[in-house]
Amino acid sequence: MTGAQFLARFLELSGVQHVFWVPAVLMGMLRELEGSNRVSRILAHSEKSAVYMADGYARAGGRPSVCLAQKIGAANLAAGLKDPYLACTPMVAIAGGARAEFENRHVYQQIDDATAFEPVTKSRFHVAQVDVLPEVLRQAFRSATTGTPGPSFIEIAGHFAEVELDEGDLEMLIEERFQAIPAFRPVANVEAMQATLDALSNAERPVIVAGGGVRASGAGEAVLALAEKFSIPIATAMNAKDTIPGSHPLNVGVPGTYSRKSACEALLETDLVFFIGSRTGSQVTAHWQLPPPGTAVIQLDIDGAELGRHYPNQVSLQGDARATVEAMVAMAGEGEPARHAAWAARTAVFVAAWRDSFAELMASDATPIRPERLCAELTDWLPPDAILVSDTGHSGMWTAGMIDLNHPGQSYLRAAGSLGWGFPAGIGAQLACPDRPVVVWTGDGGFWYHLTDLETAVRWNVPLITVVNNNSMLSQGVDGELANRGGKLEGNWGDAWEFTRSDFAAIARSMGAEGIRVEDPGEIRAAFEKAREMGRPVVVDVVGDPWAQAPHTWLG
Repeated sequence: MTGAQFLARFLELSGVQHVFWVPAVLMGMLRELEGSNRVSRILAHSEKSAVYMADGYARAGGRPSVCLAQKIGAANLAAGLKDPYLACTPMVAIAGGARAEFENRHVYQQIDDATAFEPVTKSRFHVAQVDVLPEVLRQAFRSATTGTPGPSFIEIAGHFAEVELDEGDLEMLIEERFQAIPAFRPVANVEAMQATLDALSNAERPVIVAGGGVRASGAGEAVLALAEKFSIPIATAMNAKDTIPGSHPLNVGVPGTYSRKSACEALLETDLVFFIGSRTGSQVTAHWQLPPPGTAVIQLDIDGAELGRHYPNQVSLQGDARATVEAMVAMAGEGEPARHAAWAARTAVFVAAWRDSFAELMASDATPIRPERLCAELTDWLPPDAILVSDTGHSGMWTAGMIDLNHPGQSYLRAAGSLGWGFPAGIGAQLACPDRPVVVWTGDGGFWYHLTDLETAVRWNVPLITVVNNNSMLSQGVDGELANRGGKLEGNWGDAWEFTRSDFAAIARSMGAEGIRVEDPGEIRAAFEKAREMGRPVVVDVVGDPWAQAPHTWLG
């Protein structure tokens, strides 16, 4: 068979239901998929947008996604892969590549940009001959789904990956294990688990920090069960915000740079932190100030190289989060629910005080609309099975700190670093989970990045609700501009941060989508309800306060 026939059949049998792409690449494979009722070809408006759609798709569905670009678009594909790499997303990216016979001949649009993929992928492969295609595809999916998940990159020779048109004796071997994450569930050794249980019992003020590995492993229920055995407060990294119900009395919120003060307070007072599925990076630890250096730390991670990377470990556990924590829960028996009750009560006071401090803003009737009020309305309205997709910058700060996900069936996906990620990622998430409501929170600055893919959502009738906190500026930069100008916004400072005032609801309608403009906070809930009823792509354009600043990291 040809490489194109093999690729099409491999994707069908591997459970890939959508490919996200920008022409022209793998045209033979895409032609083979023409009549497929298993794989849809989602044409995007840019390579980065195709990657972000694939990212949202994989993170919402828990299975590897596929994105494609021709040779000249490969660098844009690599730029997009920064987010899924930082978010540990299982993904296979494919692009055309140089053919050996054309090297050093000034071929039109040809440049060796394969090195651009090195810092943003787990593994990279080059297919110069069709015969190696089966082995490379299988290994790419293995790499994407094992250990800490992440993107794989396959470069297929030819500007449009024309090697796919060659024929070969291609073995169709499908490995179901690598069609979802986690592919394996290793359990940490018994001695380390017992040492951890002893340390948690003996500590005076322990805190569990749930990281993205808890979400990837589906370990939320197990982590909560362990915490309840000893009445241990839980802080959730942004990547794990949806793993513990926001209303649970042990949940102190998201710590770090995009955070809630109550979580930071708990981590400043703790004497032992158990990091589960967290790489202890700068965001969750506020640049390694939470917990303070010298605090006892236990770490559980599926990647042994992460254990003790930033904090010396009192105990290190290598294993899958769910499998290991479930084993620890069983070992703990009835536990000691009263052991840390006083400490848990103290952290509950932190949470209550935080809620009280923002109660007035969350109920504010001011116009332009305060983002705190928008957060409160979204918390109350979000359906119990909703997926909330958040852009970065102020969008990430508002959603991480201010919104509660109170139902176990709710999910939260956030940008790992790139502004503009939220909207196309929401399209991917909705395609992965067509029966669940998906809501994107972004600002006007982020929405402008990939606004053109509103046409993609219309073309595929993706019933995505996009909430735009429209304050006509990049408001996160205001604090920095104030510091840069000695505390006074004088001169033409607005040239650096302000946009033309735009009506995104009208823009949406002009592109064939639905648009709802909200200028009164009393109309927010009705707008959400109306958007849900429409069952089509909807932009809810909320006229927001440009001077509202998200809370800074609290460090005492």
